[in-house]
Parts: sequence; C-alpha cells; structure tokens
Amino acid sequence: MTRCYLVITALLLLSVIPTAVTEVVKSMSDCDQFLLDGAPPHVPGVLEDGKILDQNRYKPICQTYMNKRRFVTLYDIKNRIPVFSAIKYRGQHDSRRPQNSINKHQAGKMDYRNNRTFDRGHLLPSAYAFNKTDKISTFTLTNIVPQAATFNQGSWNKMEKCIKCVMDKYCKNNNNNTEGFVVTGALPSSNNTLNNKINIPSMLWSAFCCYSSNMNMWLASAHWGTNVPDESETEYLQTKTLSELHHELSTADSEFKVVCYNKCFALSLIKRK
Repeated sequence: MTRCYLVITALLLLSVIPTAVTEVVKSMSDCDQFLLDGAPPHVPGVLEDGKILDQNRYKPICQTYMNKRRFVTLYDIKNRIPVFSAIKYRGQHDSRRPQNSINKHQAGKMDYRNNRTFDRGHLLPSAYAFNKTDKISTFTLTNIVPQAATFNQGSWNKMEKCIKCVMDKYCKNNNNNTEGFVVTGALPSSNNTLNNKINIPSMLWSAFCCYSSNMNMWLASAHWGTNVPDESETEYLQTKTLSELHHELSTADSEFKVVCYNKCFALSLIKRK
C-alpha cells in the first residue's frame, strides 16, 4: 500500500552545446519570472535579500533551451551542485532526455558513470516541465546533484508525484490555468564528495506555492529528506508547512525563507491508496 501524505498549505556555467545553454546572468532578478512575485529564496550565507553574497562562487543561471528561458538555478561552482532551482509550474506533457556538454566548473556525466550508490538527482524533475522542450532543459547537469539512488527513486520520487497531483488539481489561477511555483534545493555536506570533487548534499528540500481560484486561497507545502538510502520501499516523506521548513534551514544569524511565506497558511489533506 502506497501512502501519500499531502499538506496543502499554506552557475559560471556555460554548457558549450548548440541548443541548451546555462545562461549565466548578473543577478536573480534577471530571471525572476520563475519566482513568485519575483522574489528568490532567502538562503543564509548565500542569497540574502535578493543579493548573492559571494558572486565569485554562486552563479545565477537562466536555464535556456532552444533560445527560450525555461527555469532558474543558483549554482555553487565550488561544490559543483545547484543551491536551488525554481520553476513556474504550468502542467506537463511528454518528456525526452537531452545531451549536454560541460565545462571544468560543472559536474559531468563521467562523474556519475558506474556509480550505483548515487543517481543524478534532478532538483526540478522533468515531470514539472510544461512540454517536451521544457522537459529536456531539466536534464542539464547544473540542475543535478548526487542523490542516494533508493532515496531518489523511492520516497523523493513519491513526494514529487504527490505534489504534481496537488498542483494539477488545485493550482488554478483566475483564468483557470494551472499555475504554481516550485523551488527545490540542496544543503551541501561538510566534506562528503563524489570523485573527490562534487559535493554530496546532506539534505534535499522542496516547496511549492500557488493560488487556488476555486478555493479562493493560497496553498503551499514543504518537504525535505536526508540524502541517504531509503530503509524500505514503503518509506515516505512527511509533508510540512513552510514555517517548519524555514525553521529547519534557518541559522542563528539569518532566517531561511522560500516562496510565498506571507501568503500561505495550513490546510491538511491526507490521501491514501
């Protein structure tokens, strides 16, 4: 029996390829159409009040495919993993995997080859993209982190499917079009690396927010999990509020905030199958 617990609440990288480009821009505001109200997450020590604290290390990327911007990523060139990726969710269609080239500051396919412990885990899954070309863009290596294989294919995958189901059903704007905002990030580990160069995150987190015109309210939820193998096939991630996520990721000096913090409130829904 699969249980899906849902709460409705609430990169210096230029991939040298002909059609897919990691378009490095100067600030998050240059690609803010994928962020609710144009506001990026507040990540302590990394991105605070919309400003990147170390611009030599953290690079904002407009993920571009076939000359169109698809989503946005903040990339850590030291750890060679994304800090987070964000997208405006509009529903989804077919999917294809892209072919990507890399540069020296970016994790490469060879870094994951013959590794059975870690998958190339997408921060933004292709299922959250609107059409085939949008989906292809999510396979860029600047959207990928080393993720424990059974975690990626198990509890994390179940969570992604559950959130997609919620957004498809409830996230309708005033024009009755599907619309939601998703941000997914990785918390780097202190010294755990893949091939002595790619940071293996200690934790992954994800949050979504949308307005539901049918319910006349803002909805949101958050999930996170430790980047270790699932203990069983029935394992699932508990659904949390944005406030709980903020508490989990805040530091003593700075508060973590993501998506529509001031617009969302708690409403619980449990689905069982």
